[in-house]
Amino acid sequence: MRHMGPQRRAQRGLTLIELIVAFTILAMLTSMAVPLARYKVRRDRERELVYALREIRKGIDNFKDASLAGKIEVKLGTDGYPETLEQLVEGVKLLQDAEGKKIKFLRRIPKDPMTNSFEWGMRSEQDDPASQSWGRQNVFDIYTKSTDRARDGTPYSQW
Repeated sequence: MRHMGPQRRAQRGLTLIELIVAFTILAMLTSMAVPLARYKVRRDRERELVYALREIRKGIDNFKDASLAGKIEVKLGTDGYPETLEQLVEGVKLLQDAEGKKIKFLRRIPKDPMTNSFEWGMRSEQDDPASQSWGRQNVFDIYTKSTDRARDGTPYSQW
């Protein structure tokens, strides 16, 4: 058997100091990555919220345009706006069509990325713009029911 000298024994592994330095560097890198990941998730949810709000509001505007043009049948007292968000998905009967075809304004109601639900806050044309309650006359505008605030301090419900 061969006898190992002191030089060989020193080369076998990492010292305690090297392990502490390596773990410290790893912990610092991890602590910097977590806020960046949270920021990215929040930014992605904000982007999804803007897209969903734009999509629904475009459907509401198209419904209003069709009612003003006399293309669709609208209920009295709604001022030409949809009664519910579901009406945008289910469609409305065309007035000039003998076959009873419907025109649809949304494929589906988008999910609210802030609350992770399909429930949106709604305002009718007669409601106060800052109101959090819906008068149920029509759907003039929508907002998220989230109570969180954006990075600039504005509530998401005001977007």
